[in-house]
Amino acid sequence: MIVAMLEDDKAEDLSIVNLIGKTAIADYMIIASGRSQRHVGSIADHMTERLKEAGVARVGIEGRQRADWVLLDVGDVIVHLFRPEVRDFYKLEKMWAVPLPEQATH
Repeated sequence: MIVAMLEDDKAEDLSIVNLIGKTAIADYMIIASGRSQRHVGSIADHMTERLKEAGVARVGIEGRQRADWVLLDVGDVIVHLFRPEVRDFYKLEKMWAVPLPEQATH
């Protein structure tokens, strides 16, 4: 459902990171880019509206005002929306792709 919403809003470079067993904050993280601050903000607004219409009781949102990096907390899924240059700076996919210490030694 979330990926379809992002695709409908023309989000770019979608990436899904499986967090199961890596952290308790969420099961999945979805990372996507918008072409500009306006595009990122528009994606965030549309997603928030559609998730609430779909019955999601609480959608947490951070960073909407600047819209360089917007985080949507949808419970078991966290959505990060970036402008491309901000996404390239933080490299979340690379950070979460690092194996856990016990995985690295076995």
